[in-house]
Amino acid sequence: MKLRPEEITSILKDRIEHYDVETDLAEVGTVLQVGDGIARAYGLENAVALEMLEFEHGVVGLAFNLEEDDVGTALFGEWQHVKEGEPVRRTGRVASVPVGEALLGRVVDPLGNPLDGGGPIETSETRLLEFKAPGVVARQPVKEPLLTGIKAIDAMTNVGRGQRELIIGDRQTGKTTIGIDTILNQKDTDVKCIYVAIGQKASTVAQVYELFRDRGAMDYTTIVSAAAQEAAPIKWMAPFAGCAMGEHFLYNRGHALVIYDDLSKHADAYRQLSLLLRRPPGREAFPGDVFYLHSRLLERACKLSDENGGGSLTALPIVETQAGDVAAYIPTNVISITDGQIYLESDLFFSGVRPAINVGISVSRVGSSAQTKAMKKVAGRLRLDLSQYRELEAFAQFGSDLDEATRNALARGERMVALLNQPQYQPWPIEEQVVALYAGVNGYLDDIPVNNVPRFVEELVEHLRAESTILEEIRESGDLSDEVATRLGEEITKVLESFHVEEADSLVG
Repeated sequence: MKLRPEEITSILKDRIEHYDVETDLAEVGTVLQVGDGIARAYGLENAVALEMLEFEHGVVGLAFNLEEDDVGTALFGEWQHVKEGEPVRRTGRVASVPVGEALLGRVVDPLGNPLDGGGPIETSETRLLEFKAPGVVARQPVKEPLLTGIKAIDAMTNVGRGQRELIIGDRQTGKTTIGIDTILNQKDTDVKCIYVAIGQKASTVAQVYELFRDRGAMDYTTIVSAAAQEAAPIKWMAPFAGCAMGEHFLYNRGHALVIYDDLSKHADAYRQLSLLLRRPPGREAFPGDVFYLHSRLLERACKLSDENGGGSLTALPIVETQAGDVAAYIPTNVISITDGQIYLESDLFFSGVRPAINVGISVSRVGSSAQTKAMKKVAGRLRLDLSQYRELEAFAQFGSDLDEATRNALARGERMVALLNQPQYQPWPIEEQVVALYAGVNGYLDDIPVNNVPRFVEELVEHLRAESTILEEIRESGDLSDEVATRLGEEITKVLESFHVEEADSLVG
C-alpha cells in the first residue's frame, strides 16, 4: 500500500481545523472563614452582587459584600458542613426565583421550593430577586379601587390598585387579620395574591393556609413562608421573592396583591445579616441602608401606564410597633415610603372596636380618587363624624352637663362605631357597605339602641337582598344616584318600622 503525502496532509489539516476541545472554565475560589451562616471566600475577583455561589456539600451562597480581598457570602442550606480551605465556584447566575401561574395554590420557601408536600412546581419562568422599580413615565396615578371588604377601610382609608398602604400597630391588634380579609375579598376578581410570612411560627402559617383552603382562596394565592426557625438570609430573601412573584403578573397585564407580614422582622433579619458581615452599624444597630432596603422593595409596587400594559402590583406591608410608638426607627422609615397607613390601637381593640382603627392617625394619601362614586357619596361625612366623636368622647368624661348638639354627636358617633365593627374573616361586598353606611350617616340609626345596631344592619341587608334591585344597581353602576338613594331611604324606613315593632314586642314579652 502506497502512502500519498498530500492525502495525509489534507486529513491532518481537516482534523486541525475541526479540532475542538470542550473546556469547562469555572472561576474557583477558596473558603477563608466560615461561621454563623456567613462565609468569606478568596479568589472570586469577578463575582457580581447577589450572585449565586456553589460550595461543597450542596450548600449555596449569595454574594453580599464584594470587598477588595474577599467576598462576604450568606449561606443557604446545611452550612455547618462547609470547612475552611474548601473550594467555592461562581455560577454566573444572579439570585432569582421561580414565578408564574404554577405557584398559585402552593406554599413555598423564598427559594421557590414547595413546603406543602404537593410535589415539584412545574414552571420554567424565573424573575430576578432584586429588580429596578419602574420610573415615573412608566406609571400612572392610582385611581382604581382594590376593595378590602372591611367597611372602616373601604370608607375612610381606601386602597387603590398599585398603592402601598401600611398596616401598623402593636402585636395582637388585628394587623394580619386585615391582610387575610383583603385576600379573601379578592375571590371572583382578577387579582392574584401573595402572602409573605416573615419570621412567623410555622403553626400560624399552617392556620392561614387552612383558612385560605377552606374559603377557596388558595386558588388565586401563593404563600411564601420564611418561618421563625429559619436563618437570617432566608428571612431577608422572603419579601423580595414574594415581590418577584407578584411582578410576574404586573408585567403581564395582570393585577397582584402582596402582603408582607411583617417588615419589622425583616429589618431584624437584615440587621443580623449585616452585623455578621461586619457592615458598620447605625441607629439601633441597624445598618445605614435599612431605609433603602424597604424603599427599593416597596417602590416596585405600582400601576403601570396603559402603554406598558396597565398591570398593577399593590403592597400591604405590616409593621409592628412597641407600646404604640409610631416614631420608632423602622415604623417612621416605612411610613415615609408608603402612600398612607392604617393604624391599629391597642386601647380601641381591647374596648371592643374591631378593626381597631384610629381614625385620627390613619390616612390614605391616594384619597377618594380610588373610591367608587357610591362610596364617595356616603363616606364623605363619616371621617369627620368619627373624629368629632373621638374628641367629644374624651371631653364628655369630664363634663356632666352637655348641650343637645354634643349629646347628638356622641349618640351618632357611638352608632357609627357599632356600625363599622366587623367580625374577622367576613368581608362585605361594596354595595352592602354603601347601604349600611348610608343608613348611618343619614341618621336612620339614631333611635336604635347601640347594642341593636349590628342586628338592624343585618336585617336591612337581608331585606335588600331579598326584595329589591337596589344592591344590584349599586354594584353594576358603582354609583348612588338620587333616584336609587330615594328608594333606598324608603326601604330603610320600612325595615326600621318592622324593627321597632319587634323591639316593642320583645319588651312586652
